Amino acid sequence: MIELRTPGELDAMRAAGAVVADMHAAVRALAAPGVRLTQLDAVARDVLSDAGATSPFLGYAPLSTTPPFPGVLCLSVNDVALHGIPTPEVLDDGDLLSVDAGAVLDGWVGDAAMTYPIGTPRPEDLELVATTERALAAGIAAAVVGNRIGDISAAIGAVGRAGGCGINTDQGGHGVGRSMHEPPSVPNEGRAGRGVKLRAGLVIAIEPWFLAGGSDDYTVDADGWTLRSADGSRAAHVEHTVAVTEDGPRILTLPR
Repeated sequence: MIELRTPGELDAMRAAGAVVADMHAAVRALAAPGVRLTQLDAVARDVLSDAGATSPFLGYAPLSTTPPFPGVLCLSVNDVALHGIPTPEVLDDGDLLSVDAGAVLDGWVGDAAMTYPIGTPRPEDLELVATTERALAAGIAAAVVGNRIGDISAAIGAVGRAGGCGINTDQGGHGVGRSMHEPPSVPNEGRAGRGVKLRAGLVIAIEPWFLAGGSDDYTVDADGWTLRSADGSRAAHVEHTVAVTEDGPRILTLPR
């Protein structure tokens, strides 16, 4: 069942989203060549603790066959597109890092992701990130009362395909509220005018993730989590938690 949130509940979700933004700021300030992924996860844990928040990621296991996720961040490097585990891996100059963070505050969830280069950026990485960010902006712009989920999906997909990116709809956006994953699903490609009609109070995570090589295919590592581009090309992932309101889209995971 899709639940619609009151203005007061959206304010509470905004508070959770601000914690997520603080996590991202702390991680980005630390992320540099020579830093371990576990160090980034540790600083994010400190932000959660200081805010009196918890992580919806830590211990998450959507299937009985999936091992519980061991971090508070998904840290995905280079060809890893989603769900990278915070290992002791050391970041190198020129790496491309995607950071997905979530927080639960007073029972409400915030969820957002960013991608950025480590050290010296590669021009092709900057273009991939820019394309993914344009797709996120297009998806958010379509999140208005009276539109449908397919309008968001079509807007995202159009930007990604124009940029020559691979797009896979097995994983994508979703409803957010008391739980990290709620209905409806928000695919990163689709047909305009199709799907659930958008109403005021609907809260969704909009999260394009694109593969630079142009193929839509991916693989999953033996750890059950790490999702990689099948062709070895780099990936980017950006996300905001967004509320549909009568006044237009309200992004709940922006910095304070």
